[in-house]
Amino acid sequence: MKSPRSRSQLSRRRMLATAAGAASALALPGGPVLGQTRTVYVNTWGGSWTAAEDTAYFKPFTQATGIQVRTVAPVSFAKLKAQVQTGQYEWDASGLGIVEYSQAVHENLLEPVDFSIIDRNAVPAANIKSHGVSSVTLSTCLVYRKDKFPNGGPQSWADFWDVKKFPGKRCLYDRSFTTLAFALLADGVPADKLYPLDLDRAFKKLDEIKPHIKVWWSQGAQSQQLIQDGEVDMIAMWNARAQELIDRGEPLEIAWNGAEIYTSFRFVPRGNPRAKLAWEYLKFISEPKQEAAFCSILPYGPNNPKSFDHIAPDVAAKLPTRPDRVKVAHQPDAEWLAPRLAGIRERFAQWLAT
Repeated sequence: MKSPRSRSQLSRRRMLATAAGAASALALPGGPVLGQTRTVYVNTWGGSWTAAEDTAYFKPFTQATGIQVRTVAPVSFAKLKAQVQTGQYEWDASGLGIVEYSQAVHENLLEPVDFSIIDRNAVPAANIKSHGVSSVTLSTCLVYRKDKFPNGGPQSWADFWDVKKFPGKRCLYDRSFTTLAFALLADGVPADKLYPLDLDRAFKKLDEIKPHIKVWWSQGAQSQQLIQDGEVDMIAMWNARAQELIDRGEPLEIAWNGAEIYTSFRFVPRGNPRAKLAWEYLKFISEPKQEAAFCSILPYGPNNPKSFDHIAPDVAAKLPTRPDRVKVAHQPDAEWLAPRLAGIRERFAQWLAT
């Protein structure tokens, strides 16, 4: 027979175990208690992107609504798909470029826009699609170190492929359709004739440059580290990540010719139990002032014209949406890519592995 003291210790252990279990449920996305809390989990790219979101979005949103924000990184299409298929959600809101967003719609992975929360009259019609609200306009550009090319560096993807004229360590983005388009541009295809992509021609051109690629990057912070540390001399990277380093004094140059320009869309994964909170968050960050705040930290292009009322002229001069930059850029054909992207991505992964 247990003594009163033993029974007391046992009761105390049970009480502590129960409390610990409750705390764990609160801490883990998808736990039984989390659905009752006022917390939204946001999928983010990490690094300076998340830091900009924290200043422009997360803290002001919490201050305005009382809803807490927690982050989960990195962004992953595969994770989006797995969450919808299993019903286990690590995050409630995310964002992808127009191509991957369109693929997600094609595969029925997203919640329709909740127009009981998103005000059609407050967001320009062009910024709303069936299952998402536009975020910002980004550009993937050719960037090189000026100290490695004091007489002028590569100014086009044809130059990037010219290893004799521009010797050096190269780096490309591990994203299939982006890199395939760059290969076709390097092979002389005009920007307005890229789509439908001639995949065989693109892969043949990629075969030429593959031995000279030191790294295939997948995360924005990784691309910054590679070019900043001098591990590579030229790279395809997001414009704002490059501009951030330039503003810190790094000797980099952005070549806008042939850049890929595209809009990102924010969304909620299908079946997410905290969809209402997620749409509240997406409504808030779609407001012109918040969009401008983000683009003033990382110079991507705002999609709401009213955002420019809150952006300083010197910041506006750095944006990828400047007419002279748009003129020499190309946009991916999301409608053509969406039903084909899974197959293209698989072929690209196999090509990288061989």
